[in-house]
Amino acid sequence: MAKRVSSIYGNALFELAVEEKKVDALLSEVQTLQQILLENADLNHPEVSKIEKLDLLKNIFSGRASDEVLGFLSIIVEKDRQKDIPKIFEFFVDKAKEYKGIGKVKVVSATELSARQKEKLTKRLLETTKYTSFEVDYQINPALLGGLIIRIEDRVLDSSLKTQIEKLSKGLSKLSLEKEGVVGVG
Repeated sequence: MAKRVSSIYGNALFELAVEEKKVDALLSEVQTLQQILLENADLNHPEVSKIEKLDLLKNIFSGRASDEVLGFLSIIVEKDRQKDIPKIFEFFVDKAKEYKGIGKVKVVSATELSARQKEKLTKRLLETTKYTSFEVDYQINPALLGGLIIRIEDRVLDSSLKTQIEKLSKGLSKLSLEKEGVVGVG
């Protein structure tokens, strides 16, 4: 249910941003507000009334937030969905970045990649995807032994030595079992 709520409200904010031609401005604003809201837990406190929460929003964000975002936050509080704000904003940020052609990619390697390797990888990803730029999260996992695991959205390219060795081992085991007549060839 929370995922559905975040997509409904996040989509509504995104559609407003596109309609008003303010995707860049609202994206920047929402990213700033995400941090501010993390530090301000009063919006989720059960003893703070709805009216107090709305006043709190106005006091914190008047002059700092656009009318669109302030109005949007007010609607969320009116509907008692303030606990969903982080997920709503996360959905909006992802959707706005997708719209702008900014991809998110996670790259796991066995060792630290050099600046030149990172540059070549990014160039190759730009050539083979629809994105115009990437936010890359580089991670190191020595257990991979070598190669890379690249995750873009729900797609994974695993060229790690660990995976290749596991596939080879399974293939050899299957071949061995077929030779022994344990598994029927067919």
